[in-house]
Amino acid sequence: MTEDVTVVVATRNRRARLLETLARHEAPVIVVDNGSDDGTPEAVSNAFPGVRVVRLGRNAGAGAARNVGVELAGTPFVAFADDDSYWAPGALAEAVRVLRAHPGTGLIAGQVRVGREGRLDPVSAEMARSPLGTRPGAPGPSVLGFPACAVVLRRAAVRQVGGFTERLGTYGEEALLAMDLAAAGWQLAYVEDVVAHHLPLPAGRNRDERHRIEARNRVLTAALRRPTGVVLRAAADALRNPAGRRGLLDAGRALGWVVRHRRRLPDEVEAALRLLERDVAAEPAPVAAAVSAGN
Repeated sequence: MTEDVTVVVATRNRRARLLETLARHEAPVIVVDNGSDDGTPEAVSNAFPGVRVVRLGRNAGAGAARNVGVELAGTPFVAFADDDSYWAPGALAEAVRVLRAHPGTGLIAGQVRVGREGRLDPVSAEMARSPLGTRPGAPGPSVLGFPACAVVLRRAAVRQVGGFTERLGTYGEEALLAMDLAAAGWQLAYVEDVVAHHLPLPAGRNRDERHRIEARNRVLTAALRRPTGVVLRAAADALRNPAGRRGLLDAGRALGWVVRHRRRLPDEVEAALRLLERDVAAEPAPVAAAVSAGN
């Protein structure tokens, strides 16, 4: 058991898969339930009496659930996991070692292995060859995004920047937190020796609804932190399909909120984002799509 890190799992209505993955984490676990109606909280409490279960009573979104877990964690480091993911043996101990050895690093994104066969996630392959290189004092290639099921963070860093922006809910909420951590001066690095396994279910969530929310969040994230040209490109991308157009309308309804919370990134962070975007644009379409979705 690794005592210096807490695993925070946000969940909603995935009782069977959560019960399968929970036992694999080698650290204390906090499960934050987003209003499940399938008996998830009771099942977890009965099967894992040592796991702390927090019931939000409504679907507040993954970002809000993780923020609750971060606040409740009593450890210097926090690892996120989804209800369909788990940390490989030794991964969390290695993450703690890396973060203690690199005090300027606020976040490490681990390698993701997908499915029972453990195939490498394209996002991980892309992070390993990040065009940003490895900064002095960093434990691996610099990144400016992360899959939430495979990230370990310094709790103080997350709290410093206010955690996830809860209005973004679920899907694509990671991008803004990554930008804010970088803007605050923290290093974000990919560390391939820290491994997470992702066991996505073959069916479940409404894909059209997910695409709508992802489009909304891409536009809102750009509007909150990026130059006008980037915002316009995100809006143009959203117009390409019906779900994206609905997401763009949703983003437009939040204009007043955006104006109140807009804060431009430091020049060096914006320049790094542009470099990453050019690199992704040069990839074959399937790889670029996977990387965009993962970040």
